[in-house]
Amino acid sequence: MMTQVQKFVENQKFAQSQLQQYLGGENLNAPILNQSSENPLPKREPIKHLLIGSPKAVTSTIHYLQVIGYASTGDWSPLLPTANAGEVISILIRQILMQ
Repeated sequence: MMTQVQKFVENQKFAQSQLQQYLGGENLNAPILNQSSENPLPKREPIKHLLIGSPKAVTSTIHYLQVIGYASTGDWSPLLPTANAGEVISILIRQILMQ
């Protein structure tokens, strides 16, 4: 019988493999390289938002974030199943300005 910790670890591995497929092999743990200090322009860095929950809860949150003007529904990945029954994940990658 699997312990709670083992099940959590397996679920995280499954979710990360699903995200790797969506991201086209982008390494989620790769460090972001700094731009040259000669460049006075503000730099942009990616930030990843993950929604994990029931399809209804994830979809509802995506729609709410569109209503408040944060992100369009088309900006999110398709709902991907996780290892937990009835649970999905969706990701949004945004570029933010760093000062």
